[in-house]
Amino acid sequence: MSQDTPPLPAPGPERTEVLRRACAAGAAAARADLEALVRVPSVSARAFDQAHVAASAEAVADLLRRAGLPEVGIRTAAAVVDGREVRSAPAVVARRPAPAGRPTVLLYAHHDVQPPGRDEEWTSPPFEPTERDGRLFGRGTADDKAGVVVHANALRTLLPLWGPEDGVGVTVFVEGEEEVGSPSFAAFLAEHRADLAADVIVVADSGNWRVGVPAITTTLRGLVDCVVTVSVLTHPVHSGVNGGPVLDALTCLARLLATLHDEAGDVAVRGLVSGSAGEVDLSEAQYRADAGVLDGVLLAGTGSVADRLWAKPAISVIGVDATEVDRASNTLVPSARAKISMRLAPGQDPSAAMTALRRHLVAHAPFGARVEVAEGERGSSFSADTTSPAHEVARAAFEQAYGAGVVEMGMGGSIPFIADLVAEHPAASILVTGVEDPDSRAHGPDESLHLGDFERACLGEVLLLDGLAGVPAPVTAPVTARGDGAAAGAPRP
Repeated sequence: MSQDTPPLPAPGPERTEVLRRACAAGAAAARADLEALVRVPSVSARAFDQAHVAASAEAVADLLRRAGLPEVGIRTAAAVVDGREVRSAPAVVARRPAPAGRPTVLLYAHHDVQPPGRDEEWTSPPFEPTERDGRLFGRGTADDKAGVVVHANALRTLLPLWGPEDGVGVTVFVEGEEEVGSPSFAAFLAEHRADLAADVIVVADSGNWRVGVPAITTTLRGLVDCVVTVSVLTHPVHSGVNGGPVLDALTCLARLLATLHDEAGDVAVRGLVSGSAGEVDLSEAQYRADAGVLDGVLLAGTGSVADRLWAKPAISVIGVDATEVDRASNTLVPSARAKISMRLAPGQDPSAAMTALRRHLVAHAPFGARVEVAEGERGSSFSADTTSPAHEVARAAFEQAYGAGVVEMGMGGSIPFIADLVAEHPAASILVTGVEDPDSRAHGPDESLHLGDFERACLGEVLLLDGLAGVPAPVTAPVTARGDGAAAGAPRP
């Protein structure tokens, strides 16, 4: 706090109004910072130029220096990935030590992005931020460069107002490989354990209930995936001369994939955990609109929509390798393969789920076809105890910022690295927040951010960090990423 800055009022409406005005004064700068980050094509997939990821890390480091953090650096860690030693993608770590008796808050986000896909599928260029109808379009606008800027903007707002003995300790950790599964995350946490220790961890990589309605994500599904290959012949053969006695591999693959769901559309793999999302007002009509379900397409599965999205397993076929239609000849396809992605209910052990999926695929080989399963990624689910002091502060902060009640909701997606955070910091209270909404289309063409919600998210984090200063350190709560079938902290409206 400079000598010209008046001290903040005591906690209450007057203090909140001062913070609200200070945050609003920085709104234009926050948007400019976001647009500058979006222009850096920091795709972490290895087929893309990784120099852009390095440039993005430099831009984030500069942003945090300008926010006023006294310690800012770009770091990597040694990790073993696919049997070889590599260095992690560049991550930014910035710190403000905690005043005596105050908690330390770790603010997480990621600066890497998904590949943009085909340019013709975008209404405007993916790396040129463009405003339309109150939304900012571009790759990374929502996932997750907005999260980076929310953190930076909150600190730029608060640090000039806090005195040296005010506020909380802050560590900002912005990684650069989340979109490729954070393969070095555990190694990075282990190597930099002391610098990343915290009482509260804010993960700004999720979403809100809808535009104008904030949410805290209390459960996340886990994840396993695999590639299944079905083979029936040693080589292609004439489909007329040889067709009939043997079914081609693509037909056999289709029959095998069809066994993964029962007639109602529920997952048919035995031995998987299912749970309940609790009483959440998520209607079929709302889900259909949010997901873009075509008219006439029936929803699969049983139970409430929220149960099917957040508390039950789901299996999707996300890729198939076979002969292209334009290159097809009249031959029986000898081999075909598919990539299977299975989301796991909170409480499901990923290794047990992978074993169950492999067992199912091998046991259901059609007509004795050879079935081979190559195991892929595994990620743990997450469940939070929402009774911690940090959660209480967060609810109050976001309600004030948005002018609407907070929805505590599950999320059908997965953020596997949270299990690594839990393992390294088992006593920390973890808050999963974000700026996305059902129209954000993260990972897809025309990804976008609602600019009004972006401003509200910035204010919400300002109020959250300032509010946590009033909670004595350490702020702790049991948070679990576990495989016993229990899901702490059921979502609630």
